[in-house]
Amino acid sequence: MPQLVEAMNRLGTESAFEVLARANKLAQGGMDVINLGIGQPDFKTPEHIVDAAIKAMRDGHHGYTPANGIPEVREAVSADILKYRKCTVHPDNVVLMPGGKPTMFFAVLMFGAPGKEIIYPNPGFPIYESVIKFTGAKPVPMPLYEDNGFSFSADEVLSLITPATSLIIINSPANPTGGFVPREEMDKLAAGLEDHPHVTIMSDEIYSRMLYDGREHVSMLEYENLRDRVIMLDGWSKTYAMTGWRLGYAVWPDGLVDHATRLAINCHSCVNAPTQWAGKAALEGPQDDVDMMMAAFAERRQVIVSELNQVPGFTCTEPGGAFYAFPNIEGTGMSARDLQDNLLNETGVAIIAGTSFGAMGEGYVRFSYANSTENIREAIRRVREYLGNR
Repeated sequence: MPQLVEAMNRLGTESAFEVLARANKLAQGGMDVINLGIGQPDFKTPEHIVDAAIKAMRDGHHGYTPANGIPEVREAVSADILKYRKCTVHPDNVVLMPGGKPTMFFAVLMFGAPGKEIIYPNPGFPIYESVIKFTGAKPVPMPLYEDNGFSFSADEVLSLITPATSLIIINSPANPTGGFVPREEMDKLAAGLEDHPHVTIMSDEIYSRMLYDGREHVSMLEYENLRDRVIMLDGWSKTYAMTGWRLGYAVWPDGLVDHATRLAINCHSCVNAPTQWAGKAALEGPQDDVDMMMAAFAERRQVIVSELNQVPGFTCTEPGGAFYAFPNIEGTGMSARDLQDNLLNETGVAIIAGTSFGAMGEGYVRFSYANSTENIREAIRRVREYLGNR
């Protein structure tokens, strides 16, 4: 048996992919499975984006690109940030990545080590805690509470900072809760961080275009007092239904961008060239498909919240963003993991246990409403029937 380094034992996983594999196996065996587990849009990538990738391949874009990304694509990212965030970012501070996770990995590798502390959302995207543990740093949960709309409290976050704190991870709109952090809390956090110049911030803004009821995204890039220590993560996967294309980007401050580029060279060399040109077309082309997709998500959001609140033992608050509902299931008397497994095995409904997103996720499960309204209604009908027959 190969002798692995001890750090490998600290590396976690993302349960949504495990549930997806199990759901697919059950479906292959003949079960009628409705997947409300995996977090990806159920729409096709818009045609003009696909056409741009095909054109790039036919035009001969078959070779390596600069490790930080094709200059024209980075310029398009910079223009998009100005358009939607009203922030000026130089293209040289943009590094294209094969998805969003490499930015998380690189940021935590830069700031995580034994003796360091990294603050992260809990419940939150599971890769945060996994990679923090991998580096040997201490994960410090930033608690998110249902009665606060799963927003963080800036005062509570600031109270968690110690001399050992090297990085804070924030995510708004959030996975798995759909939580949204209002401007007043962001302002308070940004002001408070002036007293902690040793702390860097990684702001995961992958759902920045996915907000409801007139909410406006607040980017950490807006705070000029923090720009020299903010890493902003975004990408194409959610907004443009491009999860399988593996294309993301990060904005790195001057003092970190060269380090991020060297990590890219050591890790993946560069991002797939035709995919980068497709990403440029996505940003610069028509946004009608994005608007259509968000209108569909807004409608489904209303449906799923209404339906979940009719399930015995469930209560569900309205998510402010993304495409996830995170109902409280304490009234069922079941653990999150048991409910997840039982629903999949007995009803064919795939959801994700809240504990897959951290210890504070117990008592909750995540439903993705990136599925048709018809499937959402049928899935929750099965959930009601299962719980009613217990």
